[in-house]
Amino acid sequence: MRAMPPLLLPLLRSNVTGELLAWLYLHPENEYSITDLTARTGSSQATVSREVDRLMDAGLTSERRHGNLRLVRANPDTIVARPLTDLLAVTFGPAAVLPPLLEPISGIDEAYIYGSWAARYANQAGPPPRDIDVLVVGSADEDELYDAARAAERILGREVNISRISLATWTDDVDNPFVASLRNKPLHSLMQKRVVP
Repeated sequence: MRAMPPLLLPLLRSNVTGELLAWLYLHPENEYSITDLTARTGSSQATVSREVDRLMDAGLTSERRHGNLRLVRANPDTIVARPLTDLLAVTFGPAAVLPPLLEPISGIDEAYIYGSWAARYANQAGPPPRDIDVLVVGSADEDELYDAARAAERILGREVNISRISLATWTDDVDNPFVASLRNKPLHSLMQKRVVP
C-alpha cells in the first residue's frame, strides 16, 4: 500500500522527502552525511539514501565523498532553489529550523511541536497552520526560549509560540488538563530522533 502524500505539502511523496529538503535548503551552508540525515528524520538509512538519490537525479542536491562518507547539501544553483526554500520554510521548515535553535539552550529535557502543524504532519486534515506551537519540557530559561522563538519566526515567516513546563509536570501530573490534551494529540519531537535500522 502506497503512503499518502504529506498534507503539509502534497506535492511531495512523503514527510521524509519534505524533512530532507527542509534540512538541506534551510541550512544551505551545511553538508550532511546520510547517517546524520537519517537521525534527523528518524527514517531508515536505506530510505534516506534512496530519497537523496532521487533529489540528486533531479538536480536539487549535490554531494561529495570524504572517504566512505557521502556528504549532501542543497544545490543553490538550481532555478527552483529560491521558491523551493520559501515553500519549505512555510511547510516543513519548523522541523528543520527549531532543533538547531533549541539545542544550545540548557535545561531542555524534551521539545515538541504540537497543534495544527503536528496534526498536518500526522496527515490529519485541516487548513495550513497559521502559527507554530512548541512545548519545551524542562527548566530552560524563558528569555532564551523567547529569543529562539523570534529567530524561528524570522526564518519561518509566522508566529512561533513556545510553552515551557517542568519535567515533573510532564511526566507525573496526570490531572493537568494541558498535559492530558497534548498526550491525546499528535506531537512532533524536536530532539534528535532514534535511527531506524
